[in-house]
Amino acid sequence: MAAVASLESALQAEILISGTPQPLIRFEGHYFDRRLSASEREAARRQGLSSATAGTIRNPSSQEARWALVNRAASINRAAAHEATSWGLGQVMGAHWSWLGYSSIDAFVAEARAGADGQLRLMTRYIIKAGLVEALRKHDWPSFARGYNGPAYRQNDYDRKLARAYRQFTSQQAPTATALLKLGARGTQVRALQSQLVERGYVLGVDGIFGPQTEACLKHFQKVAGLAVDGIAGPATLKALAATPSWLEWLKDILLRAIRI
Repeated sequence: MAAVASLESALQAEILISGTPQPLIRFEGHYFDRRLSASEREAARRQGLSSATAGTIRNPSSQEARWALVNRAASINRAAAHEATSWGLGQVMGAHWSWLGYSSIDAFVAEARAGADGQLRLMTRYIIKAGLVEALRKHDWPSFARGYNGPAYRQNDYDRKLARAYRQFTSQQAPTATALLKLGARGTQVRALQSQLVERGYVLGVDGIFGPQTEACLKHFQKVAGLAVDGIAGPATLKALAATPSWLEWLKDILLRAIRI
């Protein structure tokens, strides 16, 4: 599951948009086009928001710009815009809301906006509904990739990327500090620290550079954990991080409960 989410969203559950945490999204203009009335379609095409051809409406590189794009589409038809968007850690398409058992597209979107837990529930529902649990459990990456990424998965090298990501996660170890990690530090130890913070719900880039955002997230963690709030990752802070459950551990519980249901 972590391998899949790493390919779909780089394990980032949320990003701040105008000061509000929002899930990562991707808009599909051809999906939007199919869901519009004739007059709405005319307006959307005129504004460069929809097309009959997949890939014509390109997604901006930044999430801020993608949210602006979706909001523009929503001004024409809100439900259609949200159905034409993929959401969260697993990038599950809004168009699947009924198939996945949600009462409405609004209920689906509310789940996606419920942080990592809600996005993992979306992802889990899709994997179960699509009959992909066994392929994932057996690490049958081609079968899983075909069901999750689509028939063209080989063009995206999706199955091999999954296999590589899985090997990476199973070989990861918690970081240990050979020196105090603080503002200005760089390298693999900083990257490992950032990954641990992201896995515990912090919105943070994993770039190996200990900048102001890493320091702010670390200070928040230290405050919650009852540690000295100095923004420095020493042995006590790293030990507390390792002992704090990550969303990957919540994911296992959610998946097992969903399978039992």
